[in-house]
Amino acid sequence: MTLKKHIPNLITLGNLFCGTVATIFAVESNFVGAGIFVVLGIVFDFFDGFAARLLNVSGELGKQLDSLADMVTSGVVPGIVMMKLIQLNIFNTPHSFFQDSILGISLLGLILTLGACYRLAKFNIDTRQSDSFIGLPTPAMSLFVISLPLIQEYSTIEFAQNLITNNYFLIVITILLTYLMNAELPLFSLKFKDYSLKKNIVVYLFLLASLILILLFNFLSVPIIIILYILISLIKK
Repeated sequence: MTLKKHIPNLITLGNLFCGTVATIFAVESNFVGAGIFVVLGIVFDFFDGFAARLLNVSGELGKQLDSLADMVTSGVVPGIVMMKLIQLNIFNTPHSFFQDSILGISLLGLILTLGACYRLAKFNIDTRQSDSFIGLPTPAMSLFVISLPLIQEYSTIEFAQNLITNNYFLIVITILLTYLMNAELPLFSLKFKDYSLKKNIVVYLFLLASLILILLFNFLSVPIIIILYILISLIKK
């Protein structure tokens, strides 16, 4: 029984490990490496809850540990990635107005980290979020942010690339995502209690649409999917 009780927590620590490695990559501006380990961390984050329900060993320790791991993978990492993107844009802009205050301006990206921390703390004491979410989940925010440098590097859509080289756009995105994480915004959960079509039709349609978008748009699909997730939740509500 003791070993079974700790299996979900070990999976959660896998999330924390991936988040720590992703942090190192993000500091080094290795956005591909950061992205890979953030995605791996989010996979661990999904399966720790799944394992806890399967083994019927949910507890307060697991809940707190989960949020602490998420704070790194889906809080610290996206904040650093956004900070680095703003820095790189300033460095690449000749005679930029912001160059003399580069550190101060780029630190605005860390607002995401503060917003994620506040959102996770609220989540732990909010009894309304057992079957759905109030506010954008931190993993969704993290995926949105880590997709930005990958879109800039690998997308063939010039308009999207140009947006990401615009610091005004990045700062607006930072503020908007921080607000969405902490807004009283009801969003459906992707966790299955059963797999019946009738009870999960919205989730199945969303997953199908997401798969199509990934095939069509590659990395650009990530922010589109998250926007679609918010819109479907609003319509469903």
